[in-house]
Amino acid sequence: MNVTFDALPPTARVWIYQANRPLTQAELAAVGPHLTQFATAWTSHGAALRAAVEFRHRQFLVVGLDEAVAGASGCSIDASVRFVQELEKALSISLLDKAHLAFTGPTGLALLERRALKPAVAAGTLGPDTPYFDNTVATKAELEARWPAPAGRTWLARYFAPVAAEPAGGPARV
Repeated sequence: MNVTFDALPPTARVWIYQANRPLTQAELAAVGPHLTQFATAWTSHGAALRAAVEFRHRQFLVVGLDEAVAGASGCSIDASVRFVQELEKALSISLLDKAHLAFTGPTGLALLERRALKPAVAAGTLGPDTPYFDNTVATKAELEARWPAPAGRTWLARYFAPVAAEPAGGPARV
């Protein structure tokens, strides 16, 4: 059963799929009915799931599920992944590739390849206060409270940790 995200409880489970480019307004309008149709028809072992599906920031497909009504099963999760794959084909985008991280900056949303993370931190172009879209959030409450969040308050914090100074006389020898 299709509902709006506002109708989901804070405990609702969420999955976030990041597109490799922003969708156009025409693409968003064209895909809207498909999102509604999926959420309406999505089931788990024959039970209707209370779900919401929408694009946010023109680049993130967010799926929400009220597991208090009915939980997702392996088959229903497989169905959602097939739906995402269909969207990828229809829109000529990538939603399942995890090679890029999304940040907001002075020019808006920007994607950074994972392998470029350390150099960006070292160069100072990415800092602990840079807003980061942490797509690992698991609930609607987390989505609303910390998406985006300062990069230093997410799993990326380890990239901003100060490096321990070497003891006087250089590194210890064993």
